[in-house]
Amino acid sequence: MNRSSSAARRVAIARIALTGALLALGCPAAAQPAYPSKPIRLILPYAPGGSTSTIARLIGQKMTEHWGQQVLIDNRPGGGTVIGSELLVRSPPDGYTLLMVTSTHTINPSLMKLPYDAVRDFTPVSTLSTTGYVLVVHPVLPVKNLREFIALAKARPGQLDYASSGTGTANHLATELFSMLTGIKMQHIPYRGGGPAIIDIMGGQVQVHINVPTNLIPNIQTGKLRGIAVTGTSRLLALPEMPTFAQAGLPQFTSGNWNGLLAPAGTPKPVVDALASEIGRVLQLPDIREKLLSQGVSTWFNPPDRFADLIRSEMTTFDKVIKSANIKLQ
Repeated sequence: MNRSSSAARRVAIARIALTGALLALGCPAAAQPAYPSKPIRLILPYAPGGSTSTIARLIGQKMTEHWGQQVLIDNRPGGGTVIGSELLVRSPPDGYTLLMVTSTHTINPSLMKLPYDAVRDFTPVSTLSTTGYVLVVHPVLPVKNLREFIALAKARPGQLDYASSGTGTANHLATELFSMLTGIKMQHIPYRGGGPAIIDIMGGQVQVHINVPTNLIPNIQTGKLRGIAVTGTSRLLALPEMPTFAQAGLPQFTSGNWNGLLAPAGTPKPVVDALASEIGRVLQLPDIREKLLSQGVSTWFNPPDRFADLIRSEMTTFDKVIKSANIKLQ
């Protein structure tokens, strides 16, 4: 081979290499598989059962059907949701590990020293749902409405016991806020979860409890508990005779709980946007809306930026309640 043909060959090879490089630069998406290309792990920092698991499984199933990639529910309870939350923080920020949180995520920073930053170490994806709180009493208590309950509590300061799912939980703070707004004083009895609290109020060991409707509706319907009022703008479909707090004369008590999805900090924006778009689609499905409404839960979609605002706002609100009520972990 002479020098001219050898040089021509080298030029041709260089041109092919350059063309390939330019194509790769011009088409970065071609080198990346479409999201999602494998199963998604959804961490629930709670024990199986309850409203959080129900919502996760309903939405996860619809995502699985639409995307063709399974959403795997991974319950990691413990530490007041800290164990599951830390697990997410330590996961790769690729969109394949997500965390389902409630208002507890915005409460913990004011109660304990956390192994992560509740804002900086997470990427908000979207909210999923919202639900009000129902105030219930044991049927032996001689009250049938909110006015009578407040009057009785004021006449017996510190004598009524109220159950919570644990010190610093969302329904504990909701009850303290209710007490602050009405000027009543009750004795707090913390439990390890809503289930044990409900068992004891039905047994008469405590007299008062505030919790999400999903956990209370069946026992109200059977008369084991007496429903007094529900937060929110409308009555529950399952309990149409029970008024809202606004209808009962306490419109300023608007406390409720919500569920949302977080990803690790640094998750690429296109992935976050794809997740948020899919969640928005699922929450519009009629069967999802109907199933949740039957349990006193409303679908509630906030995109990443508005979800981030909600987290910061609630952290400020709960910090004030915690300091005012002098709530400390035991």
